[in-house]
Amino acid sequence: MFDIELPASEAATSDLEEQVMGLIINSGNARSCAYEALALAKQGNFEQAEEVMQAARAALNEAHLVQTQLIEQDQGEGKTKMTLIMVHAQDHLMTSMLARELIGELIQVYKRLSEK
Repeated sequence: MFDIELPASEAATSDLEEQVMGLIINSGNARSCAYEALALAKQGNFEQAEEVMQAARAALNEAHLVQTQLIEQDQGEGKTKMTLIMVHAQDHLMTSMLARELIGELIQVYKRLSEK
């Protein structure tokens, strides 16, 4: 119908907002999958837990791609506007990565305990 072109600064802000939301959404999905996998492992369903952990890895990979794009755009020169939501998104990514790693270890502990 109508094509509305945003001024370059507004378009850049919109793109940045989309990237930040991509970080938050993918990180949140990864963390949710990791905790779901932990619940499955507690029930002794290790095969399904591993499948869900693969989904967590895939979501984190997507988030990491967004983070890489942001880093490339900034080029280490402070070009990217640092906002509270950007810090929040990075925090989500870091905690999700940590959760996935620790939950992976916990799943291995549950697996060993089930073998005894």
